[in-house]
Amino acid sequence: MNYGNLTILALFVFAYSAVSGRADRTPINGALVYTLFGLALGAHGLGLLELSVESEGLRTLAELTLALVLFTDAANADLSVLRQTIKVPRRLLLVGLPLTIILGFLCGVLLFDDLGLFEIAVLATMLAPTDAALGKAVVTNPRVPPFIRQGLSAESGLNDGICVPILLLFLALASGAATAETTPMLALKLVLEELGIGLLVGLGLTLIMAYLLRGASHRGWVEESWLQLPVVTMALGCFAAAQWLGGSGFIAAFSGGLLFGRLAQKEKPELLMAAEGTGDTLALLTWVVFGAGVVGNYFQLINWQVICYAALSLTVVRMLPVYLCLAGTGPTRAEKLFIGWFGPRGLASIVFGVIVLNENLPGTATISLTVVCTILLSVVAHGLTANPLAARLASKESSEGRPPTG
Repeated sequence: MNYGNLTILALFVFAYSAVSGRADRTPINGALVYTLFGLALGAHGLGLLELSVESEGLRTLAELTLALVLFTDAANADLSVLRQTIKVPRRLLLVGLPLTIILGFLCGVLLFDDLGLFEIAVLATMLAPTDAALGKAVVTNPRVPPFIRQGLSAESGLNDGICVPILLLFLALASGAATAETTPMLALKLVLEELGIGLLVGLGLTLIMAYLLRGASHRGWVEESWLQLPVVTMALGCFAAAQWLGGSGFIAAFSGGLLFGRLAQKEKPELLMAAEGTGDTLALLTWVVFGAGVVGNYFQLINWQVICYAALSLTVVRMLPVYLCLAGTGPTRAEKLFIGWFGPRGLASIVFGVIVLNENLPGTATISLTVVCTILLSVVAHGLTANPLAARLASKESSEGRPPTG
């Protein structure tokens, strides 16, 4: 064990937790601080943090973080608001997501001569899902209208799971493992397995565990010191079981969280607190590792095509489909632009990046570089704009006499 690393990380976690409330009200907070800290103290900075996490280690850390965040965000969802405004996340997922992948593909064709068509499709799919952890500053901000918060939360909770079978299909085509004849059956198989198993495991396992916990709690069997563990183990259990059985752990975690939030409405604030704290800590560690062990390695390789694609991915590729798919659903122009802008890329794209890295495609280097650049740009841009734009939207709606958003 490297005690120097442990000392630095422990002191950083302590320091940030001590000022977290103040930091969350400023543009410099969360993933932006964590990533910059890792970069500054890593091998390409001061060299104090010696993090040599392998790609699979980073993938595991990102997956567990995302599973916890998805479960707790879903459990905290206001289902009454979500039911009333379900058309927003439904349009974002069924129309906006495919349009985002298509537009990302077209931009890739224009910018990357060294990538094959299926490799470009892989890249577009990797950067289509939004990040629940990076978007937390927005979806938990009471100044943001509830329908936007619930819509963005539901979108980020489901789009990574939806993208998994699409990514695996394009990977199979890019690597030559699938042919034109086998593609339709492979696509159907992947969708049914990833989504179907994910839903069954998430709902079934949560239902069993929630009722067992309720029964044990009513009998006074649960010690207070152990109340911090049930939700954490539920989230990780749903995720791991679904992955083990060949389904989407992300779909399992999100669907399980929704069910748990419905079954444990009275108890969930106390039970969720520890899980949210664990998720925040894992997110901190993930972004520190990303900054210290990944970002610095790619700086010298970045070129104009990569920067251009990253910028387009966060703006036109995301915002235009969102604006078009929300036509006629009720949000104002400012609200549609706000929803379109807050589609940060983060943990899901890191997980997808490690999956693609292990496939050894001819264009893996370019794909990985573009994903890292896009995530880094997202961390900076969305981190700096979350609070100011939320305040601006609230002020605009207040001046127009719209109902309170809290």
